[in-house]
Amino acid sequence: MTRAPGKRVEYDLPGGTFHALVLGEPDAPPLVWLHGFPDHPPTALPFLEPLAAKRRVIAPWLRGYAPSPLRGPYDLGTLRDDAIALIDAIGAVGGPVDLVGHDWGAVITYAVCGAAPDRVRRAVTLAVPHPRTFLRALRQPSQLARSWYMGAFQLPGAMPVMRARGLALIDRLWRTWSPQLALDEARRRELHGCLAASLPAPVEYYRAARQPASLRALPKRIATPLLQLHGADDGCVLPPRDDDAWRFAERVLEVVPNAGHFLHLEDPSKIAARVASWLA
Repeated sequence: MTRAPGKRVEYDLPGGTFHALVLGEPDAPPLVWLHGFPDHPPTALPFLEPLAAKRRVIAPWLRGYAPSPLRGPYDLGTLRDDAIALIDAIGAVGGPVDLVGHDWGAVITYAVCGAAPDRVRRAVTLAVPHPRTFLRALRQPSQLARSWYMGAFQLPGAMPVMRARGLALIDRLWRTWSPQLALDEARRRELHGCLAASLPAPVEYYRAARQPASLRALPKRIATPLLQLHGADDGCVLPPRDDDAWRFAERVLEVVPNAGHFLHLEDPSKIAARVASWLA
């Protein structure tokens, strides 16, 4: 399979100059990939490259992740509007884009679909349920225990701990959330470089999550056709247990066995094939 090489592209948006990794042919149907925490676009290349065989994949560094703007605000409404502005800047020929998001990128995907359904043809979220379903799940001890880091990030001393011992906490989160996954040293080093240049901004997402602007941006019912993928062995977010089908006009929920939080990196070919099938 011959693939167009990825390149770095800058988009001048209302919120600043955003950088993106772009793969695929320029006239292919557009797919926007939104990464999560603690991550950035290059780690997803094994997953994105198969999708770029038939799509133009645009994978931005989100607000708060270098080299995109590091300044806030970091509330969900602002993150949502960044994504909508990027979609508009892409100028999709023939209609809206397909939107795929993981972790925080999934949260933003839900928010975009809720606020601007005309911008999104079909969507996929990985590892995070509907935000309102997740808030309900935080009442469960099993999910609350997995979400300990969210509370820790509210503490004044969180940044020294994050940076200590060469970002050892970041490595711990990856190991805990996807026990069967080990990033190769080159990708791990590149990710650490991004996060070292970005902190404390990525943690500010969690501090802003309780702000009124974030709560107002929580979507209600999602009209966009949406595929929801979860790893059965996710050490960060449990697959949804509530019957929340009523929150969607059209939703397919699948739990992938023997997969963790970064399921798209544990078996990139398999997850890319499922995503491509949904978007076909």
